[in-house]
Amino acid sequence: MGKGAPIDVICQHSRDGTIVPLKIRIRDEDGEYQAYTIQGFREEERMGGITSVDGRYMNTHISAYTCQIRSFGMKRTIRLYYDEESRIWEIGQ
Repeated sequence: MGKGAPIDVICQHSRDGTIVPLKIRIRDEDGEYQAYTIQGFREEERMGGITSVDGRYMNTHISAYTCQIRSFGMKRTIRLYYDEESRIWEIGQ
């Protein structure tokens, strides 16, 4: 999976303002899109001015999500980041 590059995310915006990521779509090594359904997630607590576990500098306008997906029959944990200022989603390392 491509790391650090912008990715496509389908999400739900709840009436209370929370964002629920539902599905991601990324390009593989051959340039073809692969889609993965998010089977579970947890939004991380927002804390500006820190570095995340995978080396991402976190501002207060960045949301981080720990998500469960299934890839090649195996359950995987990934981290997604959403920058509210640029409105870009990225996958963590």
